[in-house]
Amino acid sequence: MASLNVKGSLVAGALAAIGASICCVGPLVLLLMGIGGAWVANLAALEPMRPFFIGATLLFVALAFRRLYLMPQVCEPGAPCADPRIVMRQRLMFWIVVVALASLLAVPWMAPLFY
Repeated sequence: MASLNVKGSLVAGALAAIGASICCVGPLVLLLMGIGGAWVANLAALEPMRPFFIGATLLFVALAFRRLYLMPQVCEPGAPCADPRIVMRQRLMFWIVVVALASLLAVPWMAPLFY
């Protein structure tokens, strides 16, 4: 059960980070693919909502961190959460996702370096 909540928080955080960076990632990806035009500027319409997406990302990452590190896990013998290797993998995946989310959130500040 704890594993599902951690995955849900990480997925929600990833979706919020994508939403927060879509105003800058979208045009950058399209330009890298050779697709351009005046309509690409319409993707910046989500820029005013960016702080809300960033807040949601940080909230969901904090919830996943809380679940993985701060809440005691109550596990029955033989349950997946009782295996320390599985807990270690969950924590490793958490940090991989956090690095990916941080890079997505940094795109708007880094994008001007590319175009």
